[in-house]
Parts: sequence; structure tokens; C-alpha cells
Amino acid sequence: MNNWKSKNRHKFLLQYHLIFVCKYRKKLLSNKNISDDIKQFSYEICNKHNVIIHEMETDKDHIHYMIETEPNINLSNLVRMMKSYTTYHIWKFHEEYLSKHFWKENTFWTDGYFICSIGNVSEKQLRKYIENQG
Repeated sequence: MNNWKSKNRHKFLLQYHLIFVCKYRKKLLSNKNISDDIKQFSYEICNKHNVIIHEMETDKDHIHYMIETEPNINLSNLVRMMKSYTTYHIWKFHEEYLSKHFWKENTFWTDGYFICSIGNVSEKQLRKYIENQG
């Protein structure tokens, strides 16, 4: 972890903290089977798109990811793929349980999400480095 990647003529290290929240803040991830399946489906979709999950953990109503991507990855598309893939498959395996929580809709996550980059240096250190160039 924290090793620069090289591809063609560029170097990069793109890491993010990502959070998805269950629709209506329902405590669906308290169910160990659902929580474990969501983690498995997350690994599947991320592996398929060359996204590395360094850390992943669920709380009662949300999941945290620490991911690493390549520069060609569009983050909003990645989020859409992860949410739709996990939702589709979780309904496939837990329809009876989920239909008690969501009457007419096959949903699982809220529309929004949280994402922020994870840097290797503080903002102060970066500013000082840039100011001292030249």
C-alpha cells in the first residue's frame, strides 16, 4: 500500500475513502449474511474494474471503503456500478428479507454517497513544497 504505480509515462497513487448509506438509514447491514454478501459483491465488481479495496467495513446502516484506482476511472461511474451491482445481487439472494423493508422498490442504497481523496502529505506540506519550487 502507498506505493506509486507507473503506467505508460505517468506515475500515480489515487486512494479514496468512500461511504454508502442504506436507503432510509435502515439498519440492514446489522444482518451478518447481508453484510458479508455486500462485501463479497463489492470485491467482485471492483476486481472486474481494476479497483483495489484496501479496507472495507460495515456499520449498521452504512459501509466504508478505502479504495485505490487508476487515473482512467471515472469515480461517479464507479460508484454507480458498485451500487447497482451490489443492489442487484443482494436482492437476488435476500429478496424475502429485503421485501419486508422495501415494499415496492428493489432498492438498497441512498442516492448520495461520500467520497474524499486520501493524501500522503498534509495540505500544509504540499503548499510549502509548491512554494519552494523554482
